Amino acid sequence: MEKKDVLKIVDHTLLTQTATWDEIRQILDDAMNYETASACIPAAYVKQAAEYVEGKLPICTVIGFPNGYHTTAVKVFETKDAIANGADEIDMVINIGYLKDKRYQEIEDEIRQIHEACGGKILKVIIETCLLTEEEKIKMCEIVTNAGAEYIKTSTGFSTSGATFADVELMRNHIGKDVKVKAAGGISSFDDAEEFMRLGADRLGTSRLVKIMKNTDSGAGY
Repeated sequence: MEKKDVLKIVDHTLLTQTATWDEIRQILDDAMNYETASACIPAAYVKQAAEYVEGKLPICTVIGFPNGYHTTAVKVFETKDAIANGADEIDMVINIGYLKDKRYQEIEDEIRQIHEACGGKILKVIIETCLLTEEEKIKMCEIVTNAGAEYIKTSTGFSTSGATFADVELMRNHIGKDVKVKAAGGISSFDDAEEFMRLGADRLGTSRLVKIMKNTDSGAGY
């Protein structure tokens, strides 16, 4: 598989607490240059980023990030604000404590409300697989499917670990036919990226693949 084909499903990501506009702008420039699926950036920069790219690149942002324990009302407001500012895609974090408490209907209702607030834009639901049992992961596949979100996503990249091959395979085997899988967190090589894709990942969240391309012979063969 050619590297450019891998990059087409990458959400080129910068979500560190210290991210400056100069760093965000570089992410946007690189994402446009390497034709990634989107740039995933903090909500505070969405409006500026959307104006900067002028429709040439989908802008993704995160909601309830990274811990997921905001109230539903706050997450819905965050989502509406992000969409109004020009976000094209939303990655939300579930309330993991609610999942541990088996408050399944509340989680599903929250996803539905946020999906509605997206107004037709793509919603990806982050379940933070590293903190879940296999039973909980399977249950979230069911909930995300029922709630109508476009994607289920493995990780924030801010917890104990990121995406694993086993988790992507499990999610692919338990989601509904209309739900896609995003693997995120710790994807550090094109070989790993291709394996995630083989196992069923439709989108990859990472910044490292573009960095690899930039560090090679100016993208020779790209």
